[in-house]
Amino acid sequence: MLLTQQVVLNSRPGKNGEPTPEHFRLEETSLVSDLNDGEVIVRTLYLSVDPYMRCRLNEDSGSDYLAPWQLSECLDGGGIGVVETSHCSTCSEGDVVTSFNWPWQTHAIMKGSGLQKVDLQLTDGHLSYFLGAVGMPGLTALLGVREKGHVTKGANQTMVVSGAAGACGSLAGQIGRLDGCVRVVGICGSDEKCKVLVEDLSFSAAINYRKEDVSAQLKKSCPDGIDVYFDNVGGAISDTVLAQMNKGSHVILCGQISQYNKDVPYPPPLSEKTQEILQSQNITRERFLVLDYMNKSEAALFELSQMIKSSQIKVLETVVNGIENMGVAFCSMMKGSNIGKQIVKISE
Repeated sequence: MLLTQQVVLNSRPGKNGEPTPEHFRLEETSLVSDLNDGEVIVRTLYLSVDPYMRCRLNEDSGSDYLAPWQLSECLDGGGIGVVETSHCSTCSEGDVVTSFNWPWQTHAIMKGSGLQKVDLQLTDGHLSYFLGAVGMPGLTALLGVREKGHVTKGANQTMVVSGAAGACGSLAGQIGRLDGCVRVVGICGSDEKCKVLVEDLSFSAAINYRKEDVSAQLKKSCPDGIDVYFDNVGGAISDTVLAQMNKGSHVILCGQISQYNKDVPYPPPLSEKTQEILQSQNITRERFLVLDYMNKSEAALFELSQMIKSSQIKVLETVVNGIENMGVAFCSMMKGSNIGKQIVKISE
């Protein structure tokens, strides 16, 4: 028998509730060491917490591709770990593997067919990057900008990114600049984040929405209007950005985190005023779902790797230690306390 710790769903916050660490519960359980053919025992190294998980706390996730988490059952999400025992022909002991459906456990029995072996050279040994910059957030940033942003070198374009200091936004802004935007402006929630965006990530400017007049600061930072908007937050901030977008501009509708604790459909409905702006300015605003572009993922991940290795892109992470802090890390991320990708380190 192998003892393992796991995080289960203790209770639901309700569709209009704010999640707290008390909604998560740590338990100890044991794993049967006798494996079936095709199974492996993995030791978890890192786990991911992400905004999309908020909908999984509800009885109905509101999504056809995300199942709701079940009460008193082990939670799951993006994870990476090492194979310790294998009864699978495609996984060997010592392999570092990842999955989008990794159980929140210190050790787990998994089917080898559901695991993807990672190429350690892609991240120069930074294993947590496979859950961030060279994982789903990185893919979302790169393919979002490329597929929906219509960035053109030499076109004197201005990009605005909301949630700009988060896992996806911090990468999207840098990619927009590399792809040709002459001005990239980030919107975030603290002076510390603003400083990081401008000084470390080379954003042209950053706006603290908690302290500053977003509309006035956008006019100052984007004198020629806004051509591309990478929208991670929705709500009042996005309404303010949309009001200053140029004719024929483009919205990359990636996330709406400001609305996730509210009982509204996704994407949330826009006000009549904002809808009129979209129509009169001929602004394209189509939902972006990275899972629709997974045929381009291998090439995109390699490109992200090269951008990081050449220092064209800088990676930001906030790391919390211990599986007992999964709920704390999730709730902290939902309140925007993280800078860059929120990671939980489970073991060495």
